[in-house]
This record gives sequence, C-alpha cells and structure tokens, in this order.
Amino acid sequence: MDGVEQQSNDASRVLIVEDDERLAELTKDFLEKNGLVVSLETNGAHAVERIRNERPDLVVLDLMLPGEDGLAICRRVRPFYNGPILMLTARTDDLDQVLGLEMGADDYMSKPVRPRVLLARIRALLRRINEGAAADSGEGQSEAEPSRLVFNNLVVDRSMREAWLDDESIDLTSAEFDLLWLLASNAGRVLSREEIFTSLRGIEYDGQDRSIDVRVSRIRPKIGDDPVHPRRIKTVRSKGYLFVKDV
Repeated sequence: MDGVEQQSNDASRVLIVEDDERLAELTKDFLEKNGLVVSLETNGAHAVERIRNERPDLVVLDLMLPGEDGLAICRRVRPFYNGPILMLTARTDDLDQVLGLEMGADDYMSKPVRPRVLLARIRALLRRINEGAAADSGEGQSEAEPSRLVFNNLVVDRSMREAWLDDESIDLTSAEFDLLWLLASNAGRVLSREEIFTSLRGIEYDGQDRSIDVRVSRIRPKIGDDPVHPRRIKTVRSKGYLFVKDV
C-alpha cells in the first residue's frame, strides 16, 4: 500500500470501540500499517474500563453500540480521560453530532468512513496533543510564542494544557482547550470559522459544521463569560469570533 509507514516503539496507541467486528478489523489493519498501535473493543459495556485501564492516546468511538452507546461512554470517561475522542455515527443527524460534542467528543465522522480520511483526522488530533507536549518541554518554542496567557482572573497555559479562573482549574476537554488557546492567543483579532476550523481540524470548513459554535457555547460559562450576553468571547455576525483582551 502506498504511503504505508512502519510502527515504531513510540507509536501512538488507539482504541477502537466498534461492534462491527469486520469493519473494526479492517480499520485496525489499515491504521497499524500506517504506524499506529491499535486495540479493539466491540462491547460498549466494557469500553469504559478498557479506557480507564489502558489509557490509549486516542479513542475511536462508535455512537451505536451494544451494552452502552457512545454518548454514555463519552460522558462517563471524560472525568478521568483527557485524550482525544473521535466519534463515529452511522447517521448524518446534526443532533447526534452536537450531542457527541456536548458529551466531550473532540471530533466526529459520519459512516461510511474512508480509511485515509479517518487516518488524517486521527493524526490531526494526535498532532495537537504532541504539540502541547513539545510546548511543555520547551521544544520548538521561540521567545515570541508565550506558553501562558493572563487576562485578569483568567489564565490559559499551553504547556500544561490547563486554564484557571480565579485560581480554580477549569474542566476543559482537549478540543475545548485547543479552541480557547487559539482564540486567546489571537486576542483582539476576529477569527473566522474557516480559520478556526482549518487550524484545529486541518480540513476545509464546509459551511455546515456546528462544532465550533457548540464548543464556544460550552467554553463561555466555564471561563466566567455570560452565555446570553458574552463579553469575553464575542460573536461577530457574519465574520466569526473575537476574544476580548480586557473585560
């Protein structure tokens, strides 16, 4: 297969939670041939403990599962699992996608999934985590790229991938932190949905995806912003979002 990579000792570990065993095996084979270490779980009822015990670098989670569905699993693991969760849904129902994001999924794809597109999404999610680790060690950072941003009572730290409000840690998913950091590091400048989407997910914005809007709505109350009349993260009609420096 063209472009196939060999596994390395530090290859990222992916857990696929999917009840279609044939599809899961085919996906596992493709991802492993492209350098990932992959394990499978076909029963939703067992997925939570697998994630708790194995701590994979990333979870590919099917929405419809026997035992326990993907939404419930996502909600249950978020208190102890900070890694990326990529949710798969057989339906194109926008509500499913929004619910997945609200439960803590970092990204989602509709079935049938093309293996190379799935691989690209997985790599994009893992790259964000690795960039955070590099920032933590100081690799690849210049003096012009601060790792900590302070806005009065709000602190956002890229190296630790954490944020605090009034010295209290804010509970953010990986995707929410990435969006908050992107907005905060561009404080005072309007970012379009196209810019945000391309920066965070590495693919072009299709004009329909609501994930950015859902995440902004989840972030606002967490950072002490008014969801109805936001002052920190403002929606600029027909343009995008603006992170305000001084509130």
